[in-house]
Formats: sequence, structure tokens, C-alpha cells
Amino acid sequence: MSNESPFARLLRAYLGTNLVLRIACGLAVGAVLALAAPSWSAVGILGDLFVGALKAIAPVLVALLVTSSLASGKTRPDHRFGRVILLYLSSTFLAALIAVAGSFMFPQTLDLPAAAGTSSAPCQLSDVMRNLMASITANPIEAVANANYLGVLFWSIIFGFTLRHVGDGRVRAGLAVAAGATSAVVRGIINCAPFGIMGLVFTAVSQNGPAVFRTYGSLVTLLVSCMAIVALVMNPLLVFLATRRNPYPLVFTCLRRSGVTAFFTRSSAANIPVNMALCRDLGLDEDFYSVSVPLGATINMNGAAVTITVMALAAAHTLGVRPDAVSALMLSVLSTFAACGASGVAGGSLLLIPLACSLFGIGNETAMQVVGVGFVISVVQDSFETMLNSSGDVLFAAAAERRPAK
Repeated sequence: MSNESPFARLLRAYLGTNLVLRIACGLAVGAVLALAAPSWSAVGILGDLFVGALKAIAPVLVALLVTSSLASGKTRPDHRFGRVILLYLSSTFLAALIAVAGSFMFPQTLDLPAAAGTSSAPCQLSDVMRNLMASITANPIEAVANANYLGVLFWSIIFGFTLRHVGDGRVRAGLAVAAGATSAVVRGIINCAPFGIMGLVFTAVSQNGPAVFRTYGSLVTLLVSCMAIVALVMNPLLVFLATRRNPYPLVFTCLRRSGVTAFFTRSSAANIPVNMALCRDLGLDEDFYSVSVPLGATINMNGAAVTITVMALAAAHTLGVRPDAVSALMLSVLSTFAACGASGVAGGSLLLIPLACSLFGIGNETAMQVVGVGFVISVVQDSFETMLNSSGDVLFAAAAERRPAK
């Protein structure tokens, strides 16, 4: 007869159940509780704890993995890094083109609210580039504390290469132990995902009704439709071109394992540990994905490109501006660069809408009213945007590593 306690048996059964099934159960329980007992606000605390834990551990995980890998001499630049960067940027640019086509086919107009106040949103591309440079060279301690992944990657690479040449074996061994311990902590947090998702779903369902669809249904539908085309048509096509294999098993795995949590956390940074765990389960090289996944969280912003493009063109149509093909192409290029800088700007993609609006001569005051509309629909827009961005980080990392089929 086993001496195992009932709690231990329950824990073993819980951990032995497929994670996706556990998350689905948490999602269903959260939705039922929100409908049956919306006043139980304490349930939402579970979601806050889950997202907070992921956000806190993610920059530490990235810093230790990258530094340890480089210090040990295992990671060397190769063709995979060039391929994944090309996939990230191509996806972002093509997503902007899809958003342009959708906006031309189904032009949107906005009922703009009262004028917004002053804004710190960047109005020129030089502002975005300045923010990016400031993020890269930020204080390394502040970069980790503020989850500034450009800064985390930059300083981790610097310290990693330096320790490879000046550090002794004990330092490198200590880094490897710290990286392994942090990875174990991350696995523990991810195993709590069903409870976190339950809290996040409870909050979303109990606080946000269908009002956003009554007011901005057409705009939300266009945004979500463009993102769906990117996720289910364009991204698979890019993966096929890179691997010459059927892309959809990988696409659906990434959407199921990464996209679901990203949808509810609404944070690419918080989803980095989830993506790294998925990369490990896919059998990818840790020395590669420990760099490519956080890099993707910074520059793989196809969802953000869709948002910026659609909202800017909606502002133009509202004011009677009819963009031509050349200006539409310029908007796609501008949205690509702006989206890549979204992580370095407080407020994410929405605060980069004024930059895109400036291409059509739309003033900052009107553009900030469009930003206000963006915040109203963000409960839907931001969830789908993050789902698309974050699942693509793993998708393209896997595509860059897998050799084309012969």
C-alpha cells in the first residue's frame, strides 16, 4: 500500500494531465464563474498573480539563458539568426499590406470623441528610432527590472562574450546552474497557468460585455479579420517557403500552446516563458531560441502593424482623405518600422498611431482621438494582437531552425 498522501496523488494526477486540457478547463470554469457570480472579484486575483509572475521572471530567464549560453561558447551566429530576423520583418511588412488591402476594401470611419489632451506619443520616425536606441543602451539592471528586452539582450550578449574570454570555469558553471534553476521556476509557474487563465477569463467576462461590438463592431471585425488572415494564410505561407513542409501542424500547435495564453495575458513579455517552454517541447536548440524568442517579442510585431495601419487609414477615411497606392505602400513600410519600435514606447502599438497618421497630414490632436478609440476596443484588439505576435515568435523560430524538406 502506498504511503503517498492524497495531496501528492492529486498533484501527480494534475501534472500528468495535458497542459492544454488543463488550460481549457480553467478557461471554462472562469467563464462560468463570471456569468454565475460576477461579484466574486477575488477570482481575478489569480490572473493578476499569474501574469505578474510571468512578467517578473521573464527578463531574468532571458538574461541568464543568453549570458550562460554565450559564456560557455555554445552559441555562435549562424544562418538561423538571419533567417528568423528575415521572417519576423517580412511577416510584419506583409501584415501591414494585408491591413491596407482590408481597409481599402472595407473603409472604416470613426465617430471621434472630444479632443484628447496632450500626448507623449512619437510623431516622427526619428522619435521611434531614438526610443529604440535608448532601450538598447539602458542601464542593464533597469533593463531587467523594466522588462526592456532590447536592453536585456544587448547587455546579455556583451556580458556573455566577455565572460567567455575572461571568466573562469566556476563562473560559467554558476551561470549554468542559475539558468537551470530559473527554467525550473518557469516550469512551475506555467503549471499554474490553468488557475491564472481562470482568473483572467473571469475578469474579462465579468467586466467587459459586448458593448464594444455595438459601437465599433465593424472596426473590430476588420482588425480581427486581418489578423486571422495573417495567422492562418500569410504566416503558414512564409513557413512553407522557409521549410518546404506542411506548415499547419506547427501553426496550430503555436496558436494552441502560445496563442491562448497570450490572448488572455495580453502581454508578449509575459508570454516569453511560455514560448520558451514550447520551443523546448518542440525540440529546438535552446542556444538559438533563448535569443530568437525575446528578439521576436521586440521585432515580430505583425499584429501591431495591422492595428497601426487600420487605425491610421480609418482616421484618413473619417477626414475624407483618400490615400493612393504610393502612400499606402509608404504606410506599410512606416507601420513596419513603427511596430518594431512599439515595445520601446509606453502604451504599445496604440501610441504609434499618430506617427502613421502624420503621413496623411492628420494633426496630433485628431490622431490622439483615434488612440482613444483604440483604447476603447483594446479589450478585443490587444488580445488578438498579442496572440498573433507571440505565437509567431515560436512559429518563425521553429521555421528558421528546420531545414527545408528535400
